Amino acid sequence: MQSLRPKSRGGLAAMLGASVASLAIVGALSCGGSDSTGPTLDPNGIAYSFVVVGCNRVAAPESLGVVSTANVQELNRTFADIAALSPKPNFLFFAGDMVFGYTNDSTALDRELKGWIALYQASPLATSGVELVTIPGNHETDNLAKIAYPPGERVWLRDMAQYISRGGNGPAAGGADALQTDQSKLTYSFDFKDAHFLALNSDPVGKDWHVPNAWVATDLASARARGAKHIFAIAHKPAYPYPTTPTDGLNSVDVPARDAFWGSLVSNQVEAMFSAHNHVYYRSQPTGKTWMVIAGNGGTPIDAGVDMTISGTGNYFGFTLVTVTNSGRVFSKSYGRDVPAAGYATAPTVATTLRDSVEITWK
Repeated sequence: MQSLRPKSRGGLAAMLGASVASLAIVGALSCGGSDSTGPTLDPNGIAYSFVVVGCNRVAAPESLGVVSTANVQELNRTFADIAALSPKPNFLFFAGDMVFGYTNDSTALDRELKGWIALYQASPLATSGVELVTIPGNHETDNLAKIAYPPGERVWLRDMAQYISRGGNGPAAGGADALQTDQSKLTYSFDFKDAHFLALNSDPVGKDWHVPNAWVATDLASARARGAKHIFAIAHKPAYPYPTTPTDGLNSVDVPARDAFWGSLVSNQVEAMFSAHNHVYYRSQPTGKTWMVIAGNGGTPIDAGVDMTISGTGNYFGFTLVTVTNSGRVFSKSYGRDVPAAGYATAPTVATTLRDSVEITWK
C-alpha cells in the first residue's frame, strides 16, 4: 500500500497537525474501479510507480502577485504529499501549464519558469529521490495569440534542461512529421525497468494541437520489438478531452491525425495516455483498451461545467499516482483534496485522500 502514513484498511485519513507533512494520504490497490467494500492488496508489492499532474498556474497572470504565476499553496502541498509517499515514486511527470506564460515577452516566461523552479527546489520533493520530468503545456510555449512560437520553446529548453535530461532521441526539424523546429528534447522517449515512457509536446511550433505521429508510431513499434512490457504516454493536451469540452483535445483541429495517433497507442498496447489541459480529473477508455487519464487538477481553478454525474470525474485538486506491481498489474489512483472554500489559491486545510482507483493493465 502506498500512503503517507500507515492506516488501517478502509479508514479515512485523519488530520495529524497543521503542517503539510502531517496530512495523510490513504488508499490501496483496488481490483478495478472504486471499491466501496474494501481494497484488495497485490501480494507481490510495487515494482515502481510514478505521479502525473498538470495545470497549476493561476487564473490570470497578475493574480496573487507571485513571480512563478503558480498556485503556490496547492503546489507546495502537492510537492510535500508526493515526497511523503511510501514507497517513493520513481518519477513526477509535471504535464504543463505550470506557469501562466501566454506572452510575447520571452524574458517574462523565463522569469516565471525560474520562479517555479525555485519553489520546487525549496520543497522536500527536490531532495526526496523522486525524479522530476517536466513536459511543456500551451501556456509555456504559446504567445499572446495562443500559437506556439520559437522563443517559447527556446526558453523552455534552457530553463528546464535539468528536468528534461532524458530527452534527445525525439524528432528533429523536418522529417516525416514535417516539423518546423527541433523537437528532440520536447518530444522524446526513454526506457525504465520494463516500461517505456513517451513525453510528448502537444503544441510544436507550426503544428499546435498535434503530436508527431510518424515518430510516435516508429518509436512505439521499436519499444515493443525490444520487449517493453508496459508503455505510458504523457502530454499536456489530451487526445480525447473531458466530455463537456469536446473540442479541447487533439481532435480540436485535426480529427484524422488524432485518430491515427490513438490507433498507434492501441495497436502497440499502450496502457494509458496521461495529460492535463482540462482542469479536472477524468478517466475513460475512448476506443480500444488504452486509457485516457486527465490529471489537470493541479491547482488552476476547476473548469466550469464539470459534470459530476459523468463516470470517472473528479472536481478536486490533487495528483494521479500510477503503480506497477511485481506481478505486472498496473493501477491508476487519483488522490485529492477539496478546493478550499476560502478561494482556490488559499492554503488547503483538509487531508489528501484516495478519490478514485482503476486497474489499467492491458488485458
